[in-house]
Amino acid sequence: MEDQAEKLREIMKRKNDNAEPQANSAGRSFQASAVKTTMPAKNGIKPSEKARIITVTSGKGGVGKTNLSVNMALAFARLGKKVIVMDADLGLANVNVMLNMIPKYNLYHVIKKQKTIREILVETEYGISIVAGASGFSQIANMGEEDRRDFITELEGLSNADIIIIDTSAGVSSNVLDFIAAADDAVIITTPEPTAITDAYGIIKIIATEYDSLNMGLKLVVNRAKGAAQAKGVADRMINIAGQFLNLKVDYLGFIYDDASVPHAVLRQKPFMVVDPKCKASICVQHIVDRMDRNKTIATRGFGGMLRRFFGETNTA
Repeated sequence: MEDQAEKLREIMKRKNDNAEPQANSAGRSFQASAVKTTMPAKNGIKPSEKARIITVTSGKGGVGKTNLSVNMALAFARLGKKVIVMDADLGLANVNVMLNMIPKYNLYHVIKKQKTIREILVETEYGISIVAGASGFSQIANMGEEDRRDFITELEGLSNADIIIIDTSAGVSSNVLDFIAAADDAVIITTPEPTAITDAYGIIKIIATEYDSLNMGLKLVVNRAKGAAQAKGVADRMINIAGQFLNLKVDYLGFIYDDASVPHAVLRQKPFMVVDPKCKASICVQHIVDRMDRNKTIATRGFGGMLRRFFGETNTA
């Protein structure tokens, strides 16, 4: 695996060697670049390969799951990808809060057939789009077969994206586990705190128990690390225990520095990759996304396939 710390040192060295524009200018430059490279085709939905589905989850709340989801989306946009962030938190939907947005419509209106998925999809100023979540998403469980199929068909309107990042709620509810099992990549985020590590291992253990026959591409990210050594120590322990006792393969995707720029950006309700694109946390996220982009899923199953797996319709064409 590429040494992330060494890579970060190289990037930081280049940063120091070159004159940098002011943070606000860098943010505007990034936004303009992202918007330019990720807008859909002029005459409608552009043809593309099947969307790659990335689920981001955690064992406990407050470890940076939504922050990672949003900033990963921006990092993919910097690579020229068309990205959608879907907020699947069933009670504390906050992707829009992090972006200082108040969408008029959300998934509840799609469930109730009051709006189409294209009508609730909101483009942001940062070159990514979001689907706002709502507690009404839980009503899917009570849908009849016809309504459920209509909902699946409706959500397939998102499949023109290159990347769909699903920000789940924390914990081990059945919806969270289904999103993990249905995704091409499942990213589990933890911090070095003992409670966060314990809860992250707990969700990995439940995944191994419930879905031991699936190859889900589990990835681990250590957030708020003091450095590469601390993060790797946390990751190595979790990966070794998962392999030894659960017979489950977990890949270490990378770490994110404990960076003062992150809470500063949260207070401003802006992604930290926009507020300070050259801060340590931004460089870490871009490195993680670069690595994911290089290691593409061999057979991306697409959003339609993901939805059918989510609803247990494995035999649906």
